[in-house]
Amino acid sequence: MAKIEVGRKAPVFTLKDQDGKAHKLADCAGSPVVLFFYPKDMTSGCTAEACDFSRVEAQVFGVSIMDSKSKRKFADKEGLTYPLLADDALNEAGKPDPKVCQKYGVWVEKSMYGRTYMGIERTTYLIDGDGKVARRWDKVKVPGHAAEVLEAVREL
Repeated sequence: MAKIEVGRKAPVFTLKDQDGKAHKLADCAGSPVVLFFYPKDMTSGCTAEACDFSRVEAQVFGVSIMDSKSKRKFADKEGLTYPLLADDALNEAGKPDPKVCQKYGVWVEKSMYGRTYMGIERTTYLIDGDGKVARRWDKVKVPGHAAEVLEAVREL
């Protein structure tokens, strides 16, 4: 699926966090939401990004395909206090089949060293209080990104 364009309604979702608690986008109506998709818990770039988002003044959700147990370990290790959501569905072959990542267009074919595979493209969505995409950042570079998102939140 394609990424969600600015001005469009953000796809609804329900995902469990590091504590097994379900979170719905609808529960955040009336408030800005930062939804950032990252490839993997506890890697250097993802850790830097997750820690930087701790300073953003909005409801923040980090999403990856790692399970809730991995998210708990990540949150504990880094002192993260916002929900890290597990989009960890598997297909019949036991391969990742992340439904929310697909809805948001971030589950893409990647390649490294001549090998192709499916993975998350680091992307951030800012969703306004009406549930519409206010901003989108594609192929995010971590340094300075959270500060840019914070500035966009303040402009809402």
